Amino acid sequence: MLLLVMSALTFSGEAFAHAVAEGDKGYIQEISGVKLISFLYLGAKHMVTGYDHILFLLGVIFFLYRMKHIGIYVSLFAIGHSTTMLAGVYFNFGINSYLIDAIIGLSIVYKALDNMGAYQRWFGFQPSTKAATLIFGFFHGFGLSSKILDYDISPDGLLPNLLAFNVGVEVGQLLALGAILIVMGFWRKTPSFLKHAYTANVMMMAAGFLLIGYQLTGYFIS
Repeated sequence: MLLLVMSALTFSGEAFAHAVAEGDKGYIQEISGVKLISFLYLGAKHMVTGYDHILFLLGVIFFLYRMKHIGIYVSLFAIGHSTTMLAGVYFNFGINSYLIDAIIGLSIVYKALDNMGAYQRWFGFQPSTKAATLIFGFFHGFGLSSKILDYDISPDGLLPNLLAFNVGVEVGQLLALGAILIVMGFWRKTPSFLKHAYTANVMMMAAGFLLIGYQLTGYFIS
């Protein structure tokens, strides 16, 4: 899974932008009125194809085995990104796309280091994983709201369309999470899981740094 994501990051320049696809961008700019099904689909599509969301989710559930704990952390992430996505678009508040995407890359790095036990070794204590998941969820939501604002979405039907989009995001998140849990479930049953868990998180961290570097480069040369 990580190798596939790393390949996508390396060979797809368009993928570095935390964006809605170009075809969807044109559709969003052209339509007006309440289009619940369309926005639900766009939200689900964004989450399923959003490698940055998927990498962060992978990091969050990497060492979680009980569904109760997985539900808690995924809910915190959902609360975070839903709040800022809805509020950011509705109140017309955005953050520079390059900077917010760099922070999203940082969230991946942070979680990978957390999974590697770096903070306990460096600082002698464990930061709250629940608080970090919620806070980075806020930033993930701002990443999406900033892009939607760039597309100048019609105010006609804005609130119901945003709610439908957010429902779609949550549906897509559940689909992505289900796929991750299936893969992780099989991997955890093999002796290679504990043997290669550290390496997998190093690769995840490298993907986060790659995203940070790309976005900061775009910020300074744009």
